[in-house]
Amino acid sequence: MKFFIDTAVLDEIQEAQDMGVLDGVTTNPSLMKKVGVKDFHGHIAKICEITPGDVSAEITAVTYDEMMTEAREVAQIADNVVVKVPLTLDGIKAIKTLTEEGIPTNCTLCFSPTQALVAAKAGATYISPFIGRLDDISSNGMHLVKQIIEIYDTYDYETEVLAASIRHPMHVVEAAELGADVATMPLKVIKQLLQHPLTDAGLKKFLDDWKALQGAEEPANGQVHREA
Repeated sequence: MKFFIDTAVLDEIQEAQDMGVLDGVTTNPSLMKKVGVKDFHGHIAKICEITPGDVSAEITAVTYDEMMTEAREVAQIADNVVVKVPLTLDGIKAIKTLTEEGIPTNCTLCFSPTQALVAAKAGATYISPFIGRLDDISSNGMHLVKQIIEIYDTYDYETEVLAASIRHPMHVVEAAELGADVATMPLKVIKQLLQHPLTDAGLKKFLDDWKALQGAEEPANGQVHREA
């Protein structure tokens, strides 16, 4: 499974890159707003410099012609840019054309298996089912991931399943068990994947014992003597 970080914060992207686990980045207008980005193209270029992996940059146009104009401009920012396109009728048309032009796409805001099927037929590079947002309305986001993977496997679609809107480590575990190609998550969740109380307790015990050992002397008779 590939790990993408879902953020527009450069320091967070750099930290994930430094960990050696980063395979790509996903962004969206809301994430850009959080960091007050004014120069969208310049900011995406900075992200692409940090990581060699795919960087999803979302377009904001809503009609086909406007989408195509914006998408072609965004695709020129860097070689590793993936154009993020909403799952609408015009968006699907744009994905088809972009695919024919050799421009990779991430079809976003997927909430049903039928949407995912159409996106794959249009040639999307990635499909992004939003797990957490489905969970928020008492639906089963992970069940959608399962449905998409089964459909894609049945018909050998090359579109990669990118589990998005991940809220906690169990989302990552379940997506991995189902065989999702990618999980995109905040830095907080990436760090949570490392955490376990038994790891913390075990390390503390090792360090305490090592500290005690360093404070002990080995007398001539071979018996351990502790200094007062």
